[in-house]
Amino acid sequence: MVEAWYMDESPEDQRTPHRLQPNCPVSLEQLRRLGVVYRKLDADNYETDPCLKEIRQAENYSWMDIVTIHKDKLPNYEEKIKTFYEEHLHLDDEIRYILDGSGYFDVRDKDDKWIRISMEKGDMITLPAGIYHRFTLDENNYVKAMRLFVGEPVWTPYNRPADDFPARKQYLKLLAAEAQ
Repeated sequence: MVEAWYMDESPEDQRTPHRLQPNCPVSLEQLRRLGVVYRKLDADNYETDPCLKEIRQAENYSWMDIVTIHKDKLPNYEEKIKTFYEEHLHLDDEIRYILDGSGYFDVRDKDDKWIRISMEKGDMITLPAGIYHRFTLDENNYVKAMRLFVGEPVWTPYNRPADDFPARKQYLKLLAAEAQ
């Protein structure tokens, strides 16, 4: 089961857990109210998993690839790790399915506080278009993930501030509706 918590403000290594003391956990329901969708799937059988096939059909995830983030596998590794950790948003949903390894997605809550979501093998997450977020490996320094898209992939991150994009405005409306 996925675990999430509010982060501390420590400047130490981004790959450490950064839990508040005492820990302040975040539930799946709290993530859902932010528009974040979590699923647990069978990563050992992703190529033939009927649940994954059903999700892809229902959500129109017509394009996918697999990326391995490790210093020996990813060209321009150090540069990419820094880019992934810059706070940004996308104009489309970001869907990631962890096939092996582990890492963290950090998302902003409605009060602009960071929530860290620990992702490991079998975890699938959908971050809504317009949510400020970032990604980092954890101390294992390795993740293999499936990236899913509706139609052709769009990789463009828009670093904060990016509040004038329609996707951001739509996301803020979703947050306001959830608060009522």
